Amino acid sequence: MNLLITCLTIFLTMSPLTLALRFRQGLQDPPKIGVEPPKEMWYNQSLDHFKPGDSRTWLQRYWINWEHYKVGGPVLLMIGGEGEANPVWMNTGAWKDYAASVNGAMMLLEHRYYGKSHPTEDLSVKNLNWLTSQQALADIASFITSMNQEHNIKGRWIALGGSYPGSLAAWARLKYPHLIHGSVSTSGPLKAKADFYEYLEVVTDALDKTRPDCSATLNDALKKVQMMTRKRSNWGSITNMFNLCTPFNGNALVDITNLFETLIGNFEGIVQYNKDNRDFEGAKWTNITIDTLCSMMDDNELGSSLDRLKAVNDLSLKMSEEKCLDHTYKSMVSELQEVGWDSTGAAGGRQWTYQTCTEFGWYQSSDSPKLNLGKLIPVRFFEYMCTDIFGPKFDIDLINKGVEDTNTYYGGLDIEVTNTVFVHGTTDPWHRMGITETNKSGMEAILIPGTAHCANMYPPSPQDPPALVAARKRIGELISKWVSD
Repeated sequence: MNLLITCLTIFLTMSPLTLALRFRQGLQDPPKIGVEPPKEMWYNQSLDHFKPGDSRTWLQRYWINWEHYKVGGPVLLMIGGEGEANPVWMNTGAWKDYAASVNGAMMLLEHRYYGKSHPTEDLSVKNLNWLTSQQALADIASFITSMNQEHNIKGRWIALGGSYPGSLAAWARLKYPHLIHGSVSTSGPLKAKADFYEYLEVVTDALDKTRPDCSATLNDALKKVQMMTRKRSNWGSITNMFNLCTPFNGNALVDITNLFETLIGNFEGIVQYNKDNRDFEGAKWTNITIDTLCSMMDDNELGSSLDRLKAVNDLSLKMSEEKCLDHTYKSMVSELQEVGWDSTGAAGGRQWTYQTCTEFGWYQSSDSPKLNLGKLIPVRFFEYMCTDIFGPKFDIDLINKGVEDTNTYYGGLDIEVTNTVFVHGTTDPWHRMGITETNKSGMEAILIPGTAHCANMYPPSPQDPPALVAARKRIGELISKWVSD
């Protein structure tokens, strides 16, 4: 399933299973620079914006960079998403150049329930009641109103976000146009959909564009694993082949699905973030690309397709610094059932899973009619997971209602909003849930060939393809136009 999030750190430390479920969504961290970020500050935020008389508040974290600001200038607001906000962004990224060009301030607001912005004492189901995109948008509106008063800001506000916050940026302009004058929605999925099988379609296409037989070799290996799961005599070989933490049990269907979700997820995560401009001195594993994986899947010296799949899984374990692969459904669910703020799930997994179960869906299944994978990862696997994590009320009907309500409230791909640009990369699977072309007045779409998730938000690089360079330039032109109209 899967901003402002410290994805790189979590990507390297969390279990592969949690990774597969949680972190194929989100903006990864930019390169660190020598400049100290501004200090964190706290805004006294309302718990429930839509219940008159509810006076409860909590402290929401934010940062401000006034470096480029001149009196009367605009404010560029980067919206936080499904993980801890990283203040490194306050001194880097494409938006820093935009701020300099328009004499604007830079502000970053952490999303409620993520990072250190804790509205409630824990993450129990009753306390997740106020975790919605609508409440998050109202947080933004309240924050803007307060900052205007506190700092006597007269300039216009421009919202920016990547991935889920890319969606929030567009929705914020839609719902609060009197506060937000323009929005840059990067890699933002706008259409809620439970069965997001299109994700794997894009992954397969990306593999084949890299090497013609890459996905075919992967499919062959997956079918061989599937055959092995059906005979008890092969279970020990599966355990050893994929370095499982516990013996494989072919009678546990959810564990089988979980194993396939991880094996395929090893490819999905690399495709989504392929060559996304985070390659910097001291960084780990940013050089692992689609080319890397497809070279392995095409390497006859590694052995059969099964041996090559094993090699990719070994690499993934090495990247995550895990000694073994915990493939059990019970372990994954148990982690996401934890309610304490100091739990592993509180890094974002439990909260984001809750949002997918109540608002968005976006489950990356293998149900595509275009792919020959069958029911390796059925959408019902994720739908039943909602019930197992949060309780019987969180069933398939609730997911479907949440998806329908979200599309009705925001408009899905039929959204009508002005002063908004939608930016996507063709290699990013999330572009299939976003706007990649439009002829509506006030809306613009930029589809960048060959680029990955949120690529245009990272600092420019000499290796950037011309289309990415042009996209950043066009975004800057639009921001300049919006703040000066």
